[in-house]
Amino acid sequence: MIVTMQPGATLKEITAVIRTLEGFGAEPSISRDCGCILITAATSKAPIEEHLLRGLSGVRDVHEDVHPFKRVSRDYHPEDTVVDAGAAKFGGGGFGVIAGPCAIENEEQIHTIAAHVAAHGARGLRGGAYKPRTSPYAFQGLGVPGLKMMRAAADANGLAAVSEVMSISQVADAVEYLDVLQIGARNMQNFDLLREVGKTDKPVLLKRGPSSKVEELLLAAEYIVDAGNPRVVLCERGIRTYETATRNTLDIAAVPVVKQLSHLPIVIDPSHAAGKREYVKALTLAALAVGADGVMVEVHSDPSKALSDGRQSLHFNEFAELMSEVRRLAEFRAPAGAASL
Repeated sequence: MIVTMQPGATLKEITAVIRTLEGFGAEPSISRDCGCILITAATSKAPIEEHLLRGLSGVRDVHEDVHPFKRVSRDYHPEDTVVDAGAAKFGGGGFGVIAGPCAIENEEQIHTIAAHVAAHGARGLRGGAYKPRTSPYAFQGLGVPGLKMMRAAADANGLAAVSEVMSISQVADAVEYLDVLQIGARNMQNFDLLREVGKTDKPVLLKRGPSSKVEELLLAAEYIVDAGNPRVVLCERGIRTYETATRNTLDIAAVPVVKQLSHLPIVIDPSHAAGKREYVKALTLAALAVGADGVMVEVHSDPSKALSDGRQSLHFNEFAELMSEVRRLAEFRAPAGAASL
């Protein structure tokens, strides 16, 4: 339920609407849009009788939210959410870059890569300590020792540490060492895990599942926000289609769709979408042009020896060239006051 107040509504009138909504067991919140005050109720224990609200002084309009998601809806929260993760920020017109290896392999590797991506403008350091692999025989990650390496490398280079958590049992350690908790595509609908990260105060980067609709992505985000954590960044990383030329098919249209439906920032993972490094630059620039809030790119000091996803990881010189192009294009997109690269 969304109640739009008249521009000159008084505190007494606003309070009366809030009390009426609370009488139906709703949890109202207040926001501003176009000079008007919006009072929204994401949930209620009983059906809300619209005519009672329409009859209150100062009310201009009352309508139902047509979307199954509430708290992540732009109707519920008209202003864009900006997620601040320390060194990295997403939303507000800037373009944040997270870069690093698919997996943390050893201390020297993660420090070398962190220094390079930071020197060329990245604000976040990615790297998997826990790796969900299709084969049980593939490298599964270093676990907590990897998280400690990630933390040290991020701190040494002024970066935000971003890494995936795969189960509830990993959340406590992740909270201790990371700035951003990543929920991978395979876990997008692991609802118990979503609720658990929703209980933390850490930003959450939520990846879209390979066979999930945009609505399902937003409903997954709803679990996190409803659990108490509003600091969610969505990530489009490609969906599964009949096309085999790339690893996945990047749904570039998901960005404007999400921007219309939700206030949450959205970034793109061109590396997992393409599966081949030669396409990463084009998809990154497409992400910037379409209005995404950032990208998450895989970079490795020697992709031929990477323990996972070497084929889609950029060489150091390729990442430097990419960031140069991103800066050039970003000058034409960023509004005044937006965070720069």
